[in-house]
Amino acid sequence: MFREEYEKREMQFLAPYAMKSCETRGRRHPEAKHPYRTEFQRDRDRIVHSTAFRRLEYKTQVFVNHEGDHFRTRLTHTLEVAIIARSIARSLRLNEDLTEAIALAHDLGHTPFGHSGEEALNELLKDKGGFEHNRQCIRVVDYLERRYPEFDGLNLTFEVREGILKHHSDYDNPQLDWELGLGGNPSLECQIVNLADEIAYNCHDVDDGLASGVLNEAQLSGIEIWQEHFKYITSQFPEADEQMRRHTIIRRLIDHLVTDLTEQSEKNIESDTPESPEDVRKGKRHLITFSEAIARQSVQLKLFLYQNMYRHYRMVRMSEKAKRIISELFNAYMGNIDVLPDHIKGRMDNELRHMVVADYIAGMTDRFASAEYKKLVDPFEKV
Repeated sequence: MFREEYEKREMQFLAPYAMKSCETRGRRHPEAKHPYRTEFQRDRDRIVHSTAFRRLEYKTQVFVNHEGDHFRTRLTHTLEVAIIARSIARSLRLNEDLTEAIALAHDLGHTPFGHSGEEALNELLKDKGGFEHNRQCIRVVDYLERRYPEFDGLNLTFEVREGILKHHSDYDNPQLDWELGLGGNPSLECQIVNLADEIAYNCHDVDDGLASGVLNEAQLSGIEIWQEHFKYITSQFPEADEQMRRHTIIRRLIDHLVTDLTEQSEKNIESDTPESPEDVRKGKRHLITFSEAIARQSVQLKLFLYQNMYRHYRMVRMSEKAKRIISELFNAYMGNIDVLPDHIKGRMDNELRHMVVADYIAGMTDRFASAEYKKLVDPFEKV
């Protein structure tokens, strides 16, 4: 199918308030259109082929890589977010390709060791503007990825870049200081990714927490949204073992949250009657939301995870080790640039030292950062 046919189908089948690829604000560096792919499809493909995307395989979601092979990584989390987000976008007649591109890119700026690494870099850079992974993601796609001779970065469309910078969750609070000026609400496609991210990490952190032994079923007995599905599974399948119960409950929980989000968002859209993406941008509220009851239950689950999982002594120990590694690497590189590889050190001729060092560390995988740490502090480690 030719690109023009895809664009016609978007105009015909997508809702009037959905983003259309033929109506993109374009790219920083103009390019000829592709004969077979829409602009957002090209963005999705560029993201998947990027080095930063591949590195997500060895970046922490909650458990660091050496803790086990079956826990989520930043990459598997990203894929789960993309799957959930696409399902919601399709149900609401929004642009699946744009939604998927934003979802696949939303964590490209993450440091090694998850939010602990980000907290460490933010503290180290507090007098120099701090560190925030959404802004870092924009640096990755606009500058740090070097794959095209005509320009730095991936040269993504405005809409995908906006979706990256406006990604918001309990852990992501970007400052909207981007050069194009981004007032107003995010697109509905971006709003979907924000809550698909929340659905994924809440459900799958429970899953990984139970699988690891950090959590147990008894602790979850007071969590409404969990207990509802637990009672159903134990009554319908009393012979199911703990692992089967866990898998089944998590699957039902995701479906429950996705269904509620879709149905409530439909109600919001019908109430506010936006007629274009610009109406969404200028609206008084976000339209992609949970119902009040599910939003309250989701908050209860998040609070439970914070108190019982993220503050569990095993998680805190991993976090403290991660912060030590990040801090030692940063101070070593800032103190003596000759310990850096030539291709990194060479950037300092034209760029600020702290920015180069932050870029280098943020791009590391967990295992590369750990290996670098050993090379710098262990006198018996080969360098």
